Amino acid sequence: MSFDLETGDAHTSDLHVQARHPWWFGVVAGIGAAAAGLGVAELVAAARRDFQSPVLDVGDRVVDSVPRPLKDLAIDWFGTNDKKALLIGIASILVAYAAVVGVLSLRRRFWPAAIGIVGFGLAGAYSSQSTRRAAPFSAVIPSVVGAIVAVGVLWALRSILNEPADDEGSDTIQPSIAELVPNSRRRFLTSAGAAAVGALAIGAAGRRLRDRFNVGSARAQLSLPAARTPLPATPASIAPDVPGISPFFTPNANFYRIDTALSVPQVPIDSWRLSIRGLVDRSIELSYDDLLQRDLVESDITLTCVSNEVGGKLMGTARWLGVRLDDLLDEAGIDSKADQIVGRSVDGYTCGFPVAALDGRDALVAIAMNGEPLPLEHGFPARLIVPGLYGYVSATKWLSEIELTRFDQFDQYWVERGWVNDAPIKVQSRIDTPKGLASVDAGGVAVGGVAWAQTRGIERVEIQVDDREWVEATLADELNDVTWRQWSYAWEATSGRHTITVRATEKNGPIQTDERSEPFPSGATGQHQIVVLVR
Repeated sequence: MSFDLETGDAHTSDLHVQARHPWWFGVVAGIGAAAAGLGVAELVAAARRDFQSPVLDVGDRVVDSVPRPLKDLAIDWFGTNDKKALLIGIASILVAYAAVVGVLSLRRRFWPAAIGIVGFGLAGAYSSQSTRRAAPFSAVIPSVVGAIVAVGVLWALRSILNEPADDEGSDTIQPSIAELVPNSRRRFLTSAGAAAVGALAIGAAGRRLRDRFNVGSARAQLSLPAARTPLPATPASIAPDVPGISPFFTPNANFYRIDTALSVPQVPIDSWRLSIRGLVDRSIELSYDDLLQRDLVESDITLTCVSNEVGGKLMGTARWLGVRLDDLLDEAGIDSKADQIVGRSVDGYTCGFPVAALDGRDALVAIAMNGEPLPLEHGFPARLIVPGLYGYVSATKWLSEIELTRFDQFDQYWVERGWVNDAPIKVQSRIDTPKGLASVDAGGVAVGGVAWAQTRGIERVEIQVDDREWVEATLADELNDVTWRQWSYAWEATSGRHTITVRATEKNGPIQTDERSEPFPSGATGQHQIVVLVR
């Protein structure tokens, strides 16, 4: 007996039964097959350091190709969780795609569903070769193997649904469709569940196997030499005793992270090399030990992301340890034609900033942050730090190469996407306490926050309550001109709803403008303003 999927008619040619099933059976089959394929792909990707799972390969392609407004929107909505949001989005699309493929697979013809799976596998394989990551051609293998496994599992699940129950031992009675279909459905659901559990186990095994490439243990065992002239402890006077103001030094665990790496590069120090090349008199290649044997310097520097909105949190201050960039480039010899310094990451990401920025400021090839080797997510084993420039032009993480070139010959990653190629940090200020829409008691209320104008310094901070006159806040002592400066003000609050605005003035420079502009293409402007409710 057979059953026509298209018409619903039964035929008695043999015992192979095909029947219509609820649409959600196709959803289960598609998602189960996709999970199996991705689990196996994850295991295969663990075979080599330069392999990735198809999801990460596609994610990297999305990161590199998505229009700038969508990237800005993702940072606005999700902040430092933008990568998690992207991966969740890709996973959601994949689940929906797999569900549609599974429903198609329950029709008479299987090939449209198979083509759908192969298409996703090809997308992963293409993505592995088309991002800035310099992956070998063999990096297509996880996507290809995963697609083959997914097709096989989907075919098997479809076949289970359409095969008759075991009628061995029955010579005279042909089982009816009603008797056959429930048994096949039970076997299907059991098999789909087993495929899902197996996919999780295989994927977890792949993740565990890939942990052998993690360099966290090696980093934890490092003992770094001290700076040639260690900085003294910072005086208490740089931070006012006002609860709610950001700590002067940002703990590493809380330091903002904005970059394009979906997975943190794992760079072993024994094979890491930093090359300096391009428009130089002589190329240089340095190992990690070579850096440690040079004169190391410490510098307290505030970093700021160009995506930081007015009043935003995408900034932080740390004590960095590293080798002066100008010393390295003096050794290489900068060609007079060079006007751009390009930092290149191990994953192919690039930053670029003017040679003119080497004006004596503490630009570093940094190897430590707040007294410990660079955290993996902040660029271990080495990164660039250039005070006074937004991170997108200067702060290359997982640094592998420094190239001297010209602006008219090379556009770095973000310049290709419309951002300016010279990005000095603009004067800004922020209210940390009280929080916006906070409810406070009438009387003395401590208002405080931070202000910054790296390489120029802050001369004055003022606040305005409602439409009253601007009044000067109390500035904490300045540590240096490349870190933020903290401020406070004792406000005698009266009952009601009040608006507080802050503005800063840089040394020998302009007052922070009240003209509001978005971060693109050279950093946000405007004055931070909050509303406070006084009881």
